[in-house]
Amino acid sequence: MAIASEGQAEDGREEAGPALFFRAQHEAFGTTLAANKGAPNLLDRIWMQAFSSYEHNVAEQTRDLPPLACRKGCGTCCRIQVVATAPEVLMVARYVRAMADGFRKVGIDLPARLAAAAAIAPEAAGTMALGRECPFLVEGICVIYPVRPLACRGHVSFNEEACVAALEGEADEVPVSESHRTVRALVQGALQSALRDTGHPWALYDLVAALRIALERPDAEAAFAAGTDVFEPAMIDHVSREEMARTFDRLKV
Repeated sequence: MAIASEGQAEDGREEAGPALFFRAQHEAFGTTLAANKGAPNLLDRIWMQAFSSYEHNVAEQTRDLPPLACRKGCGTCCRIQVVATAPEVLMVARYVRAMADGFRKVGIDLPARLAAAAAIAPEAAGTMALGRECPFLVEGICVIYPVRPLACRGHVSFNEEACVAALEGEADEVPVSESHRTVRALVQGALQSALRDTGHPWALYDLVAALRIALERPDAEAAFAAGTDVFEPAMIDHVSREEMARTFDRLKV
């Protein structure tokens, strides 16, 4: 569904494309969560749906934009606090467990890097120059790239020089693609809303802190399926849950 489309609500008022897109995404996620309740592959299905939806829709929304400056080997932006939903955290944790031994053979200890980073309190939202380097950035390469969160996928730039300036503290903001950021926010928000409606943990969490919890809790996936929020200590409160809930409720009706 195109984000730029418009429609009409039941009360006759005109609705902008983003609201319609959010509603469609919310309903699709809700259907998947309800249909796979208790299924062993629930996490896989909802994670794949979120990322497939993001990739498809961002491609539609950005087809006429200039090429991105982002490239392999450039980790300039990987110093900003990354937030993620519970399904994203759990899939990264699963990937880290599966790949840990292989990476150790080439001198990369993923759990150790994560533990060291989690011990450092994340900076408040600000420039890249104030942040910590992502523990999964090794020689400029993201070693969890296949399962990187939506926040990482939606943070892209058209200007590498401007990104470097932000890293060096010479710019206040990171120059990102608003189209990518908008699609990411709508898909992620719709997923949160559907998780909330189906009784699953639905907040946003600091990725590094939540991953540490997930790796220490072998039952983390089962707890998620049962509706228990083991990631609560890593919850991000830049926007209150109450405010997010009110926003979701306005958008989905």
